[in-house]
This record gives sequence, C-alpha cells and structure tokens, in this order.
Amino acid sequence: MSESNLLVACLCAQWCGTCRDYRAVFDALRDEIGAAASFVWVDIEDEAETLGDVDVDDFPTVLVARGDELLFFGPLTPQPPTLARLVRSALDGDLRGVADARLVGLPGKVRALRR
Repeated sequence: MSESNLLVACLCAQWCGTCRDYRAVFDALRDEIGAAASFVWVDIEDEAETLGDVDVDDFPTVLVARGDELLFFGPLTPQPPTLARLVRSALDGDLRGVADARLVGLPGKVRALRR
C-alpha cells in the first residue's frame, strides 16, 4: 500500500455483536472501493499492545487516514450509507483532518497490523 493511499480501519471487538454484524458492511465497501483505499479490520483487544493508549468507547469506531494524516477517528452509526459517505468524502478530499496529540502515529500503527 502506498503511503498516499487512503487507509480505512474499523476498530472493534470480537465480543461485540454490532461489530460482528458490521464486518459484512465493512467488507462490502472494501470490495466496492477496490484499490482506491486499503481496509483494515482491527480487534482492539487482540491488538491492544500495538494500539497503545487509544480509547475506543463506542463501536464501530472508524479511522480514516491518508499517509500519516488522520482524517477521521470516531464512532459511526452501523448503517452502510454512513461508512460509504465517509470514505467517499475522504477520497474526494473533503475531510479536513483530526488534530489530536493522543492519536499521533495511530495510522502507522494500524498500517503495521495489515496481514
């Protein structure tokens, strides 16, 4: 994945029923978007050490980044159009970015989890 490509990550937990149901929504958009973005599913409990002190209070929480620039980080309603609108806005360059010192370096950590 090129660092300029869009990264879309869902931070969830296996025990969460909403997350398990949302996986199909996430995967369907990944298949629709294709090579324009890289999609990564992250189980926050399995990857707690890698993610560090990142707080995820609501599920699903989505991260969108271009390179090291964090464009969005937060919970979404679990409906397919919500995620699709967010990702298309990022692809169109319509997201301004997130300035939060606690999240610096998070896109790189998530990218490193790609298997």
